[in-house]
Amino acid sequence: MSQPGTDQDGEIEVGRTPSFDGVRWTSCSLEDFTNLYWGQIAPCLEAEGIDSKTEKPSYQWFRDHDARAFLAALRRHHDRSFGEFWNEDLGLGDSDEGYSWATADDATIDALEQFLDRRMSRYSLAMSSVDALRTRLNLYVRAYRTANGTDDLLTPIQRGRETPAYEAVDACYAAFDWLNEGAEHEYSGQTLQRVRRVVDAWYQHLVGRRIASINPASGLYDEFKWEVEESSTPALSANHIRKLTQVATSTREQLLLVALAGWGLRASEVAALHISQFHRNVPADDVPFIAFENRKNGPGEVSLLFGMDMLDSRIDELAGDETWTGYLFPSSQGKTPHVTRDTIRNWFQTLASKAGLPDRIEGERPSPQLCRRFWYDTYTTVLEGVLEGVDEIASEQGSSDPRVVMQNYLSDSRSRRVRREFMQEQLNAAFKGK
Repeated sequence: MSQPGTDQDGEIEVGRTPSFDGVRWTSCSLEDFTNLYWGQIAPCLEAEGIDSKTEKPSYQWFRDHDARAFLAALRRHHDRSFGEFWNEDLGLGDSDEGYSWATADDATIDALEQFLDRRMSRYSLAMSSVDALRTRLNLYVRAYRTANGTDDLLTPIQRGRETPAYEAVDACYAAFDWLNEGAEHEYSGQTLQRVRRVVDAWYQHLVGRRIASINPASGLYDEFKWEVEESSTPALSANHIRKLTQVATSTREQLLLVALAGWGLRASEVAALHISQFHRNVPADDVPFIAFENRKNGPGEVSLLFGMDMLDSRIDELAGDETWTGYLFPSSQGKTPHVTRDTIRNWFQTLASKAGLPDRIEGERPSPQLCRRFWYDTYTTVLEGVLEGVDEIASEQGSSDPRVVMQNYLSDSRSRRVRREFMQEQLNAAFKGK
């Protein structure tokens, strides 16, 4: 389930109640409920001055904000009270001692927290993304403790250990067997895949830091083949993008399409784009980017892999007006100097009508959000293509998993460059038919 409960732009505005439009409660996993909390409920709490990590909202709060459906579905489909969900799934607890890990082993907790700290600092992750990784790791820790009767995850893999390596591997596999078959709550294939990825990354981090001598999770990709249901979330196709490109004749329409489908921005972000956000003076091995001070998940950057010519054309056109204030989609009326999110949606739907796009795409009307999903689908295809491209190297290195090659044998800069090259090819094919 992708971004459950978000509105068309995946955002919450100050003063609004949580939005659960389109949420299929019967198919929501506990991780989906966690995402709904951080994506829908937490922003509303913060907007009211309530700390979403330390102040547990009351039943009255849910009642006042017309959000009782969240509590009812949590109870009905997962037999969870909100208090249990707060403690066990969000891992927030009721104390002031920080995050409630499912282990009391200090060395294990330190190793987990150090991994998350480095992910946040080196990958520039937003706190909400780190929280998601922490929740998945804690799910594994709880499974490991339950399946093996110990909450010490480090001793079996430490350098100079006396126990044979296969015992550490067996313990790791036992935890996933418990998640896969013996857990008191059924976890979706997508959730288990996400847990597997972060667990593998954690162990590999420990090996890289010379804390561990082996990564017991390295074989999980071959051992467990979880089936992930095809997403029912529609997206525009490359053919749709080509049709839109053909009818986008003005610089405004061209940049609108590039910003939505080529950069993957939300409609509200496109509406407020300002020339000061664009950074072109970057190192030779990097690409220009857009900087956002306030985004759904905090400050962030978006790489500009395509469409710089459209951007320049739009700037040249606007620069001729002495009253121009730097917004790429300026407004001559209203409270703000730029157009609104609704204006962006209306412009796009007019463009979609000109292009002859279907009235409904898998049940949804063409919208900026379907452009954003096109970008994400394209990036997913890129990752799969990159993994296929390094498959031969994986065989030479004696590895059955190309992800190991991406992680161990390609530098971070080389990995980024490969992904960017693939993404540029895909975008060129969609926008220019090349």
